[in-house]
Amino acid sequence: MNTARIVVLAIAISAGGVAAYLASGSDKEAAAPAVAVQQIPTMDVLVAKDDINLGQTVVAENLQWQTWTESSSSGSFIRKKDRPEAIKDIVGSIARAPFIAGEPIREQKLVKANGSGFMAAILPSGMRAVSTEISAETGAGGFILPNDRVDVILSKREKQVVADGPPVEIVSSQLVIGNVRVLAIDQAPKEKEGQNAVLGKTATLELMPDDVEVLAKARLSGTLSLALRSIADSKTTAVAANTDSKLITVYRGTGTAEVLNCTPYCARR
Repeated sequence: MNTARIVVLAIAISAGGVAAYLASGSDKEAAAPAVAVQQIPTMDVLVAKDDINLGQTVVAENLQWQTWTESSSSGSFIRKKDRPEAIKDIVGSIARAPFIAGEPIREQKLVKANGSGFMAAILPSGMRAVSTEISAETGAGGFILPNDRVDVILSKREKQVVADGPPVEIVSSQLVIGNVRVLAIDQAPKEKEGQNAVLGKTATLELMPDDVEVLAKARLSGTLSLALRSIADSKTTAVAANTDSKLITVYRGTGTAEVLNCTPYCARR
């Protein structure tokens, strides 16, 4: 046997020994006992099985128990260990606000109808539901949906005598009530699936008792329009009109248009 063969054989034997050593080390590591994993405390929480819309009556098929960690659960959640029969208690309630699938059920967003219609059930205490006529032109092209916030604008046309000239038509606009929540468009309490506009003839608004009279007078005085507010402005304090409100007045018939006065609302714009 020549020297080259001896060298190759020695290298092969050495490599085999190294591989055997590494294999024996991995077997020892595999045989080592697994470290115990600390168990995180969990609980079953009542959640919406599918989407529950505004004004919808809750049935058993809309609810299910879901496992949550105790650290992520809120005190307002319904826990199975505290109320194992909660599903029976919740069934028949009406949603005052929508739920999405998987959202924990909170009773603050539910109300028992006790035989009343859904509108009376979802209407907050002390508030009134009043309907007014709208059209595509006066209702933001149909893009106003339930739960949106709007401003109610009154527009009037009047004749006024101008010195040394023929009568001119005056068109005036006035903010009647600001930041009003829309409860329904016609009889649709919620946005239908895949629909982003509702062309209705009436809008039901949520008003304070004093604003009901203001709206009733405005309906008989001219044309009402609803101006859709941004979601970012929805928390702005509502503004109610009064007899001292100034008007945006536009003269027509003389070939000119002039803004004489402005409400405090448009002055802020």
